[in-house]
Amino acid sequence: MITNGPVPKHAQLRALLERRCAEELAPGDLLPGERALEEEYGVSRITVRRAIGDLVADGKLRRVRGKGTFVAPSPLVSRMHLASFSEEMREQRVDAASIILHSSLATPPLDAAEFFGTAPEIPHIQLRRLRLGDGQPYAVDDAWYNAALVPDLLEHDVEQSIYSLLRTRYGLPITEAEQTVTAASATAANAKALEVQTGTALLRIVRRAGSGARPVEYCTSCYRSDRYWLTTRVGQDADRGEQLPSM
Repeated sequence: MITNGPVPKHAQLRALLERRCAEELAPGDLLPGERALEEEYGVSRITVRRAIGDLVADGKLRRVRGKGTFVAPSPLVSRMHLASFSEEMREQRVDAASIILHSSLATPPLDAAEFFGTAPEIPHIQLRRLRLGDGQPYAVDDAWYNAALVPDLLEHDVEQSIYSLLRTRYGLPITEAEQTVTAASATAANAKALEVQTGTALLRIVRRAGSGARPVEYCTSCYRSDRYWLTTRVGQDADRGEQLPSM
């Protein structure tokens, strides 16, 4: 029940709607319309819009023009450990899937060629995929694979976990990776795939992954920042007084 008091009505309504999304609704469910919420909670249209706007800003709800306001999926939380997207999804009980956007044998970016240790003109395998969680778009992966190690990769089911395929088919378990995290603006192509506006801030992760000393994958992933979070822990080296990352 919303009452007059020190807590603003829009803040009370926000708390009630957030609890409703968590306890009664599922990600993707449609929130009742503004008029229905006005009548149900006995508040003004301005109060309803303020509460919904705050929840949209926090990533709890998402607006779809012409359709309404929906419960947003919970963000996937990555702790920056060595795991594939599919494995991270499975750990958090999210159903992972992929849609192939492009696949070919092509000339890679210079950074990828350098990582593979080949001349710039040597072709490698490109695989661009839209990564889904419970049917919702989370990321676009633009990955390159070392053609000298996995020449027939595209002849296999690459909609599933590539890391699993590398391990079982090629004997190339990914054992180490270097990742660089930056911010990026959504290009028109990525915006369309991720169902966001062009220019939306995305989380960009470049991964250079290998199996022992063998360079296997160079992948640039652009994630929706409302659906994918990175979490790290830091500790302090008591002897040296330095802060160290802890995965």
